[in-house]
Amino acid sequence: MPVASQLPPSLPSPSSVSAPARPAATPTFDDAYARARALANDGQPELALAAYDALLARSPGNVDVLLGRGIVYARLGRWQEAERDLRAAATASPTYADVWSALGNTYAWSDQPEQAVDAYTRLIALQPQDAAAYVARGRVLRALGRNAEARMDLDKAKALGGGGAVFDALAAALQPRAGNPDATIAAGYTWAASLSSSWTDVGTGPRWNDQVAGIRHYTKAGSLGVETLRAHRFGLHDYAWALDGYANLWSGAYANLRYQRGAAARLFPANSGRAELYQSLGKGWEASVSDDVLGFAARVNIYGVSIAKYTGDWYVQLRHQNIVSAGSHGTGERLLARWYYAGDADTYAEATVNSGRSDDPLSLVGGQSRSGGGSATWVRYWTPQWGTRVGASFSRARGADNQRGVTFSLYRRW
Repeated sequence: MPVASQLPPSLPSPSSVSAPARPAATPTFDDAYARARALANDGQPELALAAYDALLARSPGNVDVLLGRGIVYARLGRWQEAERDLRAAATASPTYADVWSALGNTYAWSDQPEQAVDAYTRLIALQPQDAAAYVARGRVLRALGRNAEARMDLDKAKALGGGGAVFDALAAALQPRAGNPDATIAAGYTWAASLSSSWTDVGTGPRWNDQVAGIRHYTKAGSLGVETLRAHRFGLHDYAWALDGYANLWSGAYANLRYQRGAAARLFPANSGRAELYQSLGKGWEASVSDDVLGFAARVNIYGVSIAKYTGDWYVQLRHQNIVSAGSHGTGERLLARWYYAGDADTYAEATVNSGRSDDPLSLVGGQSRSGGGSATWVRYWTPQWGTRVGASFSRARGADNQRGVTFSLYRRW
């Protein structure tokens, strides 16, 4: 009797036998690199660093990987490691524009502006038609106080079609506002406070003294300050408060608006106001028109017009004023020269000379009087946050005693 053929009972049937497990496929270098970039851009820097480390183990000295890891280090504020990677990439591939861009950014962010200028200059040499490169270098040049060079970079970027928020911010920062330190503040600060006091020797009688305390907040739209004022003159005391603001308007234009209230009106006017409009004329020129209204018993209007030039480290302004009140009229001229000798926007020496003439039929000196004077001022920031102002002035008028005064101010910003 024939025996039926069958598989041994201890073995599975062929259809039920599982295929042997295959090891997981190793991602390609390009896939791993894309994954590392995605981690960096998705806000996972530590995972991105681990991925870049693994890539460098597979391809030591790879310029793209060094660039990517250097950028992540810079975002984390690990400046030495970022510079090490980016410098290595620049040495290996000195014509790689993205490396010089990242290196310039790293130096700019880590407060090394001179090195940032060098890196951006290399970038511009490689990409002379890149408007963003000129804007980046212009921002650092402005931080160094090299405004003339910064304006040249901005003009070049504009010619290449530059635009956007960064371009607009730099253009606004480079507007010639040297005549109005309160209009703008150094980059990185949004608040400033000041305390000033002045003493004036009027020849006969007790000296005059005045104090002003203020605080100001800065935004992209301008600034707003609140002040309290005290005056002691002719044996009288008086107090006032004021709101003083600067507002950005259209391209190259901004305005100063001020309101002051002196409730007792013993020395200060009961109400006074000011409006001045500034307009950039290009190539460092700026013009303004103004009207000051003083609400004394007899209202006084002071109409002003000025022309100013900002060139290199110098700011020069000529201002003419007409002073009009009931029954009298006066004029005045003032020439101001300010030298930013330290190459930044904080420290400067300033001198003014002025002359005036008034016509008053009730005057005891024949209906006409002339006056003149001048001042010298030194402003310096001793640290990025703390600064001082010291000034001296002299004035004379026909039929009156000469006056001499000194002023001291303390500044704090944060």
